[in-house]
Amino acid sequence: MAAIVTLTLNPAVDKNTRIDHVGPEKKLRCEKPEFHPGGGGLNVARAIAKLGGSALALWTCGGHTGRLLADLIAAEQIEHIPIEIAEPTRENLIVYEERSGQQFRFGMPGARLSEAELQQCLDCVKNLDPPPEYLVISGSLPPGVPNDFCATLAEMAPDQTRVILDTSGAALHEGAEHGMFLVKPNIVELAHFAGHEIEDECQLVDAARKLIATGGTHAVVTSLGAAGAVLVTADSHFHVHAPTVRIRNKVGAGDSMVAGIVLALQRGESLETAVTFGVAAGSAAVMTEGTELCRREDTERLFKLMTAS
Repeated sequence: MAAIVTLTLNPAVDKNTRIDHVGPEKKLRCEKPEFHPGGGGLNVARAIAKLGGSALALWTCGGHTGRLLADLIAAEQIEHIPIEIAEPTRENLIVYEERSGQQFRFGMPGARLSEAELQQCLDCVKNLDPPPEYLVISGSLPPGVPNDFCATLAEMAPDQTRVILDTSGAALHEGAEHGMFLVKPNIVELAHFAGHEIEDECQLVDAARKLIATGGTHAVVTSLGAAGAVLVTADSHFHVHAPTVRIRNKVGAGDSMVAGIVLALQRGESLETAVTFGVAAGSAAVMTEGTELCRREDTERLFKLMTAS
């Protein structure tokens, strides 16, 4: 069993294409599409592999798109276990507009999971043997999945496994309030929990500490986009400033950040160093085209620049 396991409840086949201009009321003739694995946990596992590590990816698989996704994952030589479901895996559409340089991302809701299928996911986590050091639960929840399901998954995880949660909305709040090793909201999600806009770093740290105090989560890493990320624990905080890079694409930057963090932690690094490596990986991801995620050489180069003093 891998030291790092990821779980993706709502995976996707990401169809990427390009067009000169997106406009209404006419046929939009796109270039030949490319297909890539998508969904938070799968992207984390892919990014870990690109960074020189390895992870086992658990994911829900249904229909012809599920079979295509299985082939795409296997082509990247990612160790994975599909959890069979009845409804087809979703397909997302990502369109790059040449004229403006903008990217349009059309995300579909995903398959509904039955009670029996949800139980399969719980059993898969519960029966991890040997227990992994880290379990990353990442990505959106499919329609109809209870908001407390991530918290239930964390409770099912082996006692010695550290759980990292990267989702959004009520599922993130429910998970954080039931205790995780680390959660990764963005600034908007943290503000939603706080009940007010966050105007400065002091308010950010205060909101993160309240989240920690509510449910016993050990660390909160708030992503700030081009401004980097802030790590907050019960008794310390640490702002990692992102390096300046040319932005070509923002897809997968958050997943690459999580991959960098968990891989560095698994390698024995401190939380501060791990978050720094994660920000380097997230910055490396925005330098790439499409859904390529981070490159190892870019990540390591940026990390050296960020830690040189």
